[in-house]
Amino acid sequence: MSGFLFNEIIFGPVKSRRLGISLGINLLPTNHKVCNYNCVYCECGWNKELNADDIKLPARIEIKNALEERLIKLKNENMPLDSITFAGNGEPSIHPEFIGIVDDVIELRNKYYPTARTTVLSNAGLLNNDAIFEALIKLDNNILKLDAGTDKMYHLINRGSKHIFLDEIVENLKKFKGKLVIQTLFLKGKYNDEIIDNTTKEEVEAWLKHIAEIRPEYVMIYPIDRATPADNLEKIERKQLEAIAARVNALGIKTKVYN
Repeated sequence: MSGFLFNEIIFGPVKSRRLGISLGINLLPTNHKVCNYNCVYCECGWNKELNADDIKLPARIEIKNALEERLIKLKNENMPLDSITFAGNGEPSIHPEFIGIVDDVIELRNKYYPTARTTVLSNAGLLNNDAIFEALIKLDNNILKLDAGTDKMYHLINRGSKHIFLDEIVENLKKFKGKLVIQTLFLKGKYNDEIIDNTTKEEVEAWLKHIAEIRPEYVMIYPIDRATPADNLEKIERKQLEAIAARVNALGIKTKVYN
């Protein structure tokens, strides 16, 4: 069982393979995960049954003050910074003040680190909300999840609401008009007597079709890297991931395998 959690609102900076020197922003509780997905591979573990009293999110002003304090400190230390990144213990856009927080982050970035990029790591599950989409499109880097080619596999892997459908997610990703990065984790295994495998011919063909329609700037491909909440999941070999990446490249879309 996994359960890696960020214990601060502002964490890092860390040296990221993707983003350079990145300062993280966690909009969610520091002692448990809050997410609209319940992915079988999530490093933060399974979602817990929570009531309203359990979900104590940091307020917008608290986040702004914490970020400004850290940026001032880093600036005084002459610390370089490549990205200010929404990440943390679940889906960042689930925070009810997310739209305003994005504006605050952009304002502080412009004031203290104007060359740094603003980034979000999101599961793309809330893009039906026009206000969330408009907030995301303001950011420099939208790194958005697409882990399946078919709706069945999407629900087996990401375990989102039964009212969310993969075709709808793809249509929402297309609204970015290429101003996004797709992040996909490939895996296989079994959970609750269901076979999970997004590397089959059917799944990869369907996923590639979605990628061709979305036309992202870039595709990031990953295997499992840390402990997973579901047992019996397998890490995909790099050779197989490279073969999938080559098919993305053949579409004229840049891609890279990370492991």
